[in-house]
Amino acid sequence: MKQKIYPLLLTAFVLYGLTSVMPGLTGHLAGAQEKPWTLRDCIGYALEHSLNVQRSALQVMQREIDVNTAENDRLPGVRGSASQNFSFGRGLTADNTYANTNTTNTSLSLGADMTLFNGFRMRNNILLSKLNLEAATVDLEKAKDDIRVAVAKAYVQILYNREILAVAQRQIEIDSMQVVRLETLKENGKSTAAEVAAQQASLAQSRLTCVQADNNLRLARLDLAQLLELPSPEGFDVVVPDEDALAIPLPAGPEAVYEEAVGIKPAVRAEETRLAYAERNIELAKGGYLPSLSLNGGIGTNYYTSSGYPSKTFIEQLGNNFSQYVGLSLNVPIFSRLSTRNQVRSARVSYNVQQLQLETAKKQLFKEIQQAWYNAVSARSKFESSTEAASAASESFALAQAKYENGKSSITEFNESKNQYLKARSDLAQARYEYIYQTRLLDFYRGREIEL
Repeated sequence: MKQKIYPLLLTAFVLYGLTSVMPGLTGHLAGAQEKPWTLRDCIGYALEHSLNVQRSALQVMQREIDVNTAENDRLPGVRGSASQNFSFGRGLTADNTYANTNTTNTSLSLGADMTLFNGFRMRNNILLSKLNLEAATVDLEKAKDDIRVAVAKAYVQILYNREILAVAQRQIEIDSMQVVRLETLKENGKSTAAEVAAQQASLAQSRLTCVQADNNLRLARLDLAQLLELPSPEGFDVVVPDEDALAIPLPAGPEAVYEEAVGIKPAVRAEETRLAYAERNIELAKGGYLPSLSLNGGIGTNYYTSSGYPSKTFIEQLGNNFSQYVGLSLNVPIFSRLSTRNQVRSARVSYNVQQLQLETAKKQLFKEIQQAWYNAVSARSKFESSTEAASAASESFALAQAKYENGKSSITEFNESKNQYLKARSDLAQARYEYIYQTRLLDFYRGREIEL
């Protein structure tokens, strides 16, 4: 019978009591008319609107341009030029004498040059630019992974705060019933004003706890809305998954998870790519020891006039003065003040530094996995014990409530039992969602999507 009365009292209290204590709550609930978001919805929206992801995507585009630039360096360079000169006063004439005369000179030329060999620097630059592109692509994947983890954590925090709010509302429900009961007993002379006042004080404290829980839920929604780059958290809410969907087995151990993660996680792959870049950079530096060979060629013509002297037409002179040239240029390094040697040495030091960076990334990944695994083990143990504690606290509170209502225990004993029951419910919610998050995080390290 009492179980049927509780929901009715809670509904009445929410409509009347909570409205006066938390005036913003009803408005908030009234505004939340939009369809709740699933975790997949949140992650998809965040990936599309995250500024960090967009910046990483632009870096990929920039590296693609760099690859194209490096590849185009293998093509010949073609250039054309035209000049028009006017000369006044004493100058050289066509018969190689000087006279006071005005002259004009028009020159046209077209040239091309192409590098045939430059110590494999062009080839290495292309490979380096491709490695830079690969690193930028992996960095983009890492930025997306960071968003996925952050959104999942914020999502689970909302679920946890929602359940804590439900516990706080349950606390108000219990205290409200006792206030009503004691006031009725007081009217019949079976309760004192002191007992009513004590229970009203307990109800006021429960309302304060509910206000705090509601504020925490609002802030959790705000955190997730900001991660999604939403303009406002108003009307934003998330889907509460089914209880069956929350159960997930724990992996065998952190080592097994690490073996799967080390080959696929962007944090490690990015450092592996940068190690390959550092290795290729050594070969690029060694190219400074080798000679370079380039091919060049071109065509040109000109038109010349001098006042006081006859000259052929423009077309005739262009034809008569037309010339072509082709040549090879060889550059052999003999002594470069040891700069090439130092460039090679510096590249090797950078390679060794990057090796340490790779090992650091691997150890950091294993540390994160190990921490997540032990957190999950701890949360599972806490969840199992909290389940038993919540069940025992529920039974104990039912007995304490019956004794209190029959006048066989004091309000202090009743409130102690109630507080133990509500604390057990809160501990259970915390352990459940901590276990959910840590196990989903372990699955994510194994290359699976984070889903609830």
